Amino acid sequence: MGAFFKTLGGKMAERYKKMSIQMVISLSFTTVAVVGMVFMGLSLFLRFSNTAASLAEENSQRVLHQVNLNLDSYLRRMMRISDTMYYRVIKYADLAEDALLPGMELLYEENRDALVSIALFDEAGEVVSAVPLAQLKAVAKPDESGWFQAAAGQMENLHFSAPYVQSLFEDPDYRYRWVVSLSRHVQLTRDGVTQGGVLLVDMSFAGIEQVCRDVKLSNGGYLYLTDGSGELIYHPRQQLIYAGLLEENNREAAAWQDGTHEEIFQGQHRQVTVKTVGYTGWKLVGVVPADSLAASWYQMFFFGLSLLLFSAFLLAFLNFRISAHISDPIRRLEQSIKELEAGAREVQIEEGGCYEVQHLARSVRSMVSTMRHLTDDIVQQERQKRRIELEVLQSQINPHFLYNTLDSVIWMTEAGRYEESIQMVTSLARLFRISLSRGKSVIPLTDELEHARHYMTIQQIRYKNKFTTRIEAGPGTEGLYTIKLIVQPILENAIYHGMAAAEDDGEIVVCARRKGDDLLIDVTDNGMGMRPEVAASLLDEDRPDIRTTGSGIGVRNVHQRIRLAFGNKYGLSIFSEPDEGTRVQIRLPALDEEKAEQYQREDGP
Repeated sequence: MGAFFKTLGGKMAERYKKMSIQMVISLSFTTVAVVGMVFMGLSLFLRFSNTAASLAEENSQRVLHQVNLNLDSYLRRMMRISDTMYYRVIKYADLAEDALLPGMELLYEENRDALVSIALFDEAGEVVSAVPLAQLKAVAKPDESGWFQAAAGQMENLHFSAPYVQSLFEDPDYRYRWVVSLSRHVQLTRDGVTQGGVLLVDMSFAGIEQVCRDVKLSNGGYLYLTDGSGELIYHPRQQLIYAGLLEENNREAAAWQDGTHEEIFQGQHRQVTVKTVGYTGWKLVGVVPADSLAASWYQMFFFGLSLLLFSAFLLAFLNFRISAHISDPIRRLEQSIKELEAGAREVQIEEGGCYEVQHLARSVRSMVSTMRHLTDDIVQQERQKRRIELEVLQSQINPHFLYNTLDSVIWMTEAGRYEESIQMVTSLARLFRISLSRGKSVIPLTDELEHARHYMTIQQIRYKNKFTTRIEAGPGTEGLYTIKLIVQPILENAIYHGMAAAEDDGEIVVCARRKGDDLLIDVTDNGMGMRPEVAASLLDEDRPDIRTTGSGIGVRNVHQRIRLAFGNKYGLSIFSEPDEGTRVQIRLPALDEEKAEQYQREDGP
């Protein structure tokens, strides 16, 4: 029997592959019409069974979020009062000369609807200043209070206490109110000497109670507030709990993470939602009896009516989804073709769906394979062409410089100027050693600048120190790389054209610096300069070559090499004014060692 079904399944699979899209859609819709009606009722029933709990959970989270925002606003107000008192009054006062009371009274009057008192104590617990009452009770010991010790023990934090009756000060009206204290360690100055202290801001518990009191959760639920250890701050039945007539699972709830939890407490199944109040570690806890989450008969009636309407919608929806599933191979094939059009190389062409789609996918895959081979060949040819162009440009070093330098060495040797001839030969050797760079086209920036120093050493000897040179590398350029022999041609141009008319005050400055992801090398001379339009034309590719004395590489050669290597974003910029000098700026990408090695492998000659 198993073999029969396997054979039947194989034949059906083969028939499916040969079916047209129209036939597949027709058969699929018929199947959905039969199977959908069977499973629709079951799926909707299961969906309905979870709706009530989900709605209660969402409602609890929404209500707790709103209460949290209100509490956060209330607590932020207290924190602003504390910050204002500390940073605008206490910080700028010397207790030996300045009175804190006016500023404290003004702050208290502006916020008396939410405040009970503001008090400042020194490190021994003695009152420095307080409003509206300032006389401590004889038995009061502030330094032994929890709020005082918490502030003194952790100096960088604000500390919120649990509710308690504040009875520190003598009150002629005997009004001792429930408060929540905000305390912090402060620095007091007396006769120029700094000592510690504690700033106490007592906020009325009625404000917190008002935020939480009128909150209603669904299905008879309620909300309460605890501190981080589970001590009750607010509970709608707080008096009954304190009297021992009622119990709450507040200790365990305070240890839970934010979110919704299920618990059984005193035989009652409850849905408990927890949310932490910022800055304080307090916990908002919403409790909803799970037994009351069942829907009423009226809800069941309207749900049954909705079920009939939803059945028709669901059937149409499923048919639509299945037809979309059938057409997915065509859609994926279309998406693959769009990616190919956008220039993507690695695109997977799937051979799925009906016979027509499979045949089309195979044809597209074959075409893409052919295109990839052709593209790779073209890319390889272009890369080879680019390497050849770079080699040709880089090899255009005229030997005249070498001949002239050797002539100068011979002349100085014959004249007995041995130290200068030795210095010139040494610089020449190091110059060509760096030029060779073991066949590499990308070298460290330090080597390129060192190459420029040796070159300028030779030229200064040849020109009898007619000009001075300064070569600098700014911070951030350490470890950067550049293509070689790009600074020397610019220096050569500056010598032959910028320093030609200089007396003894010529100066050439080379400065390398990093700017974002770019490396900038500025070569500046104080020569005779040129008109801006002439400077702009020097890099024009259509401008005919002008042969001058020098190496033959030229400014335009360097510009072309950089653009061939890194693209048109990079290259040279020339800024010049007559009689003011010339600045040539070289812009390169900031290549570290890893990027330089990658460039050597992929694009270097």
